[in-house]
Amino acid sequence: MIKRVEHIGIAVTDIDQSNQLFESLLGIQQYKIEEVESESVKTSFIDANNTKIELVQATSEESPIAKFIAKRGEGIHHVAFEVEDIEAKMAELKEKGFRLLNDKPKQGADNKLVCFLHPKDTNGVLVELCMSVWE
Repeated sequence: MIKRVEHIGIAVTDIDQSNQLFESLLGIQQYKIEEVESESVKTSFIDANNTKIELVQATSEESPIAKFIAKRGEGIHHVAFEVEDIEAKMAELKEKGFRLLNDKPKQGADNKLVCFLHPKDTNGVLVELCMSVWE
C-alpha cells in the first residue's frame, strides 16, 4: 500500500547553493546532508510540512544524476512514495507489468530502502518506492 508522497527529488549541480536557495524560498533549513556512495550522490533533505524535498548532487561524472543534468538540466528528478512493505509492493508492480530498475530493494538516503520504476512505464516520471528501515 502507498502511504504518502515521501519526497520530491530535485537534481542540482551545487547542493550548498541550492540549500541556500530553498532556505530563502521556504524559510526552512535542511535537516540532513549525506552521501550515498552506491549512487555516487550527495543528498540534502528539507522537511516542508510532511513532504520532503531531496536535493541530489552528483559526486561523480558517472552518476545517474550527472547524466540526468547533462541531458535535461537541473530540476525535478523523481517522485518518491512511501510504502509499508517494499518487497511486496515490488512483487505486485512487477506482476502488473511495471519494470523495476533494481531487482531487490537497496539502501538509499535518509534510512530508507528504495526501488525505482522505469519512467517509460510511468508517463515519463521516475518513481521511487521507499520504506523506512527504522523510524
